Amino acid sequence: MLRAPQQARRGRSTLVAADLAGLHGPTSGVVELPLRLFWHPDRTFDLDAPGMLDWMYQTVLREATRLEDLAVLDGDTLIARWPQLFLPRPVRAAWEDRHPVLRAAATAAVA
Repeated sequence: MLRAPQQARRGRSTLVAADLAGLHGPTSGVVELPLRLFWHPDRTFDLDAPGMLDWMYQTVLREATRLEDLAVLDGDTLIARWPQLFLPRPVRAAWEDRHPVLRAAATAAVA
C-alpha cells in the first residue's frame, strides 16, 4: 500500500496498491461495497451487467482509505479496463506513477 501525494479529494491522499499482481478481486458476480466506499442504500454491483464493473472500480479507486478496500479489484482487469475508467486526474496520476503498465495501457488505447 502506498499513500500517494496526489489527492483523491481535498485533504485525502490517494491509496495505491503496492503491486497489481496482488489484486485478485472478483471479475464477475455480485459485490457489495462497504458504506464507507459507497453511500447508497443499494451498495451492490453486478459485475456481469454492462458498465457495473467500471463503475465499481471507479468508486473504489476514488474512495479507498484502507488496504482491504482494494481487495475487490483484480490487477489484470484493472489494466484492461484502465483506459475506459473515468477518474480524477490526481487518482489516475497516482496509480500510473506507481504502475507504469497502467499509463502504457492508456497510451495504447489512444494510439
